[in-house]
Amino acid sequence: MEKLLFGTAGIPISAEPRNYHNALHQLVKMGLGCMEMEFVHGVNMNAATQAEVKELSSELDLVMTAHAPYYINLNAQEQDKLEASIKRILDTARVASAVGGYSITFHGAYYMGGDKKAINRLVISRISDIVETLNSEGIKIWIRPELTGKATQWGDLDELIEISKEIDMVLPCIDFAHLHARTVGLYNTYDEFAGVLERIGSEVGDYALQNFHAHVAGINYGPKGEKNHLIFSDSDFNYSDLIKALKDFNVKGAIICESPNLEGDALVMQELYSSL
Repeated sequence: MEKLLFGTAGIPISAEPRNYHNALHQLVKMGLGCMEMEFVHGVNMNAATQAEVKELSSELDLVMTAHAPYYINLNAQEQDKLEASIKRILDTARVASAVGGYSITFHGAYYMGGDKKAINRLVISRISDIVETLNSEGIKIWIRPELTGKATQWGDLDELIEISKEIDMVLPCIDFAHLHARTVGLYNTYDEFAGVLERIGSEVGDYALQNFHAHVAGINYGPKGEKNHLIFSDSDFNYSDLIKALKDFNVKGAIICESPNLEGDALVMQELYSSL
């Protein structure tokens, strides 16, 4: 990526009526640079819409990412649930690739009381198979397990760094709000944010910072981690120090705002970034 872009998780609230055509034009009107397609309940985008999004995003110079459906567990014990989880990731990558997308992300697995190390190896193996399938179909897109918001979910920082080192075309999607919630209030200072970026740059490689994908929002959390997303002004999340760290490390890629005030808080981040 050539620079750091800011955008929304899904169609901006102000886009009326709510379709991709209006969404992409609205993003450009506001001066934002990317959008995440939210396939929350299923990967439903027909060929005509895919063609429209590809043409429009290219014409408007917008970067597209995609979030796979939430019903994914690569540690599922039932074969049908496992196969459905793999298919949802593959289908997300196929559609994102068809629209000229940059990156996809997903919540990878649940520990379900099992041994963390064994489950980590299992998830790495299954994501490796997914990447192999996509390679065989000629699809080249970043595959990104997301940093998750609860300790019961696979996807802590160590696990994401390990898988990114092992598999080509796999990099983390760092959800900084989830990291803050998962650690029950840690990772909320400039030094902690800088430490995350330093680790990714040194352990995975500088290319990971030059091809970044992150989620940012305010967040409500308790002893077990994430509860729900909040707008920045209702949260203790220190987004301003995060933005400073991203600037200082010359990070490039897509920063997706998942705050309930999608474009409002995306613009807050972008304006702060531009002022530094």
